[in-house]
Amino acid sequence: MNLYVDIRKRTGDFNLDVTFECGGGTHAVLGASGCGKSMTLKCIAGIETPDEGVIILNNKVLYDSKKKINLPPQKRNTGYMFQDYALFPNMTVRKNIEIAAKGKTVEKSYFSRFHLDGLEELYPHQLSGGQKQRTAMARMLAAHPEMIMLDEPFSALDSHLKWKLEKEVKQILEELNTIALFVSHDRDEVYRLCDTIGAMENGRLKELSPVKEFFKNPKTKAAAMLSGCKNIAKAERTGKNRIFVPDWNVELETEKEVQDDIGYAGIRAHYLEPTDEIEGKNTFIIEDVEINEDPFEWNLSFRCAGGTQCLQWRVSKEVWDPDCGSVPKAFKISPENILILK
Repeated sequence: MNLYVDIRKRTGDFNLDVTFECGGGTHAVLGASGCGKSMTLKCIAGIETPDEGVIILNNKVLYDSKKKINLPPQKRNTGYMFQDYALFPNMTVRKNIEIAAKGKTVEKSYFSRFHLDGLEELYPHQLSGGQKQRTAMARMLAAHPEMIMLDEPFSALDSHLKWKLEKEVKQILEELNTIALFVSHDRDEVYRLCDTIGAMENGRLKELSPVKEFFKNPKTKAAAMLSGCKNIAKAERTGKNRIFVPDWNVELETEKEVQDDIGYAGIRAHYLEPTDEIEGKNTFIIEDVEINEDPFEWNLSFRCAGGTQCLQWRVSKEVWDPDCGSVPKAFKISPENILILK
């Protein structure tokens, strides 16, 4: 199993430039709304046509601009699940699924697999959000696609139903053992469901990284932001393992060797450590402290002495409570927890 994508497409002022390769498993394209995630899937499915490039699935050329190859969607054997599920409103659950199975009778066990027992003769307007999602998934898989694409499949669901259906989708994906592309803007969602992640920003996607590596060691500012890093600022190399961050007015020692092309430094809000010491390696005095309360955490915003950009420290209420303890005078950060970003 293999998917190779190298395409470009211009729409108005927007330029899509996507290059990646993946095998079996679930692969996420993570990015903000409007960055080109859905357009990428539509180009692979044949709904949209790139301006140039190549798309190859399991050694079959789906698109090649130089060779004038552009297979229609029905000949690509890919499954695409739209954000709004796109069920046929005038067809029952059974008919929606059987049309994908090319008119073949669908066994009762198939409906049971997707928890659609008893819903076979209902129409889409009679279904809940979760039932619509399961119907759309069942319809897509009834065609036995070589790969599947899920476009924000949980975006319209409440948190309780989302959690339940996420587990069901994860089980289905594991059972299928095929190529799956998963588009989302929810980093927690893709962390739980996917094997690799690619960060998309302004139409650019160049590679996929193993999911844990993506979160532990993002390589760019865009990837760090998408992975949830709250503290990011421009940085300058001052030594082999040293950087200066002007907006924070701090010099930091890093575990990794710093290259000349460093652009930014990142510090995750949970990795800051309060300290009573005001001197020491990677220690900085803080001022202009503001404390905000979330349901299960405290979010402390502050500036380093002489700095202009605020940083955030997030901490569990079980660990620290401003009503019971003093506000830190300083913070420190371990060299291994400093992100060096391009």
